[in-house]
Amino acid sequence: MPDLRAHGESERSHDPVHYPPDVLANDGLAFIDDLGLTDFDLGGYSLGARTVLRMLVKGAKPRRAIVAGMGLTGITNTNSRSTHFRHILENLGQHPKGSPEWMAEAFLKTSGGDPVALKLILDTFVDTSDADLRGLDVPVGVICGTEDSDNGSAEALAATLVAGTMISIPGNHMSAVTKSEFGQAMVSYLTG
Repeated sequence: MPDLRAHGESERSHDPVHYPPDVLANDGLAFIDDLGLTDFDLGGYSLGARTVLRMLVKGAKPRRAIVAGMGLTGITNTNSRSTHFRHILENLGQHPKGSPEWMAEAFLKTSGGDPVALKLILDTFVDTSDADLRGLDVPVGVICGTEDSDNGSAEALAATLVAGTMISIPGNHMSAVTKSEFGQAMVSYLTG
């Protein structure tokens, strides 16, 4: 399972030249090509889900895909989410305890995220049109917590995708991914 650029154990360059538009999708496509994959499933959560959809628009052909923790607005209007995270990254240590910003900053600390590199990632986001989403014929499971509207409506995203299936699980954006129902939903969708 790959780390996205500027995440996990991947490189964390502070040079903007390493962050062109759609770089995460292009990295993913290069990874598939390097491995010579022809029969595979593809999935991601939150930013990973946005990356999966961009990869599909750019020609990835998995058997099935999962986009989790993602709604339609998070795909069609990436500026709203990038503005939110830019605010977090530019005001570290100043967010009210318990606020969504504080929770995101806490996640950043526990995951060892590099604020400078992550801020550069925000500039790589590319909006995807409704028409491009409707043009995808890959079966896509949209898995989202019932209390998660951080990236807009997951139901609207599933409805926009020709072969989209909405799968609701308990939780919000930060908690749904930690629940056993999330893993069960992924396995059920990919093996169903």
